[in-house]
Amino acid sequence: MGAIDAVSSRKLHKARKTMAKPIFILNGPNLNLLGKRQPEIYGAETLADVEQRCTALAAELGLMVRFHQSNHEGQIIDWVHLARDEGAGIIINPGAFTHTSVAILDALNAFEGPVLEVHISNVHKREAFRHHSYVSLRAEGVIAGFGTEGYLLALRRMHTLVSA
Repeated sequence: MGAIDAVSSRKLHKARKTMAKPIFILNGPNLNLLGKRQPEIYGAETLADVEQRCTALAAELGLMVRFHQSNHEGQIIDWVHLARDEGAGIIINPGAFTHTSVAILDALNAFEGPVLEVHISNVHKREAFRHHSYVSLRAEGVIAGFGTEGYLLALRRMHTLVSA
């Protein structure tokens, strides 16, 4: 096997190993009300619809996802900790914890894989307190204002990051 073939083989092995680990898609408080709460801001699609679309796209991309939602900060932290051992990357919509949770930031800082932050609305066109994100201090990228399609954009970007 030539040097180029050996390098390609190692990259393929690394990609397969990474792909075997799921992408954790974590959702914070009130996202369980998606489709019911302020549809003029967040749209009519439910979180179950978002999960279904993410699962379908992940399959197309050769990825697996674990999709979770909690209104409890500690539960989100526990999932981030679980992702340390079992996940290739994290896509997180922390909801209101975006602006308040140093604890979630600390947990994300302990995660070695890529982190992408997603917001359904454009938080920069909303109240001033929504302009600050603790999670952004850790995230490789932030997607905001694209509605629920932001999850799919994040999943495509995550595929690129974990395949590199």
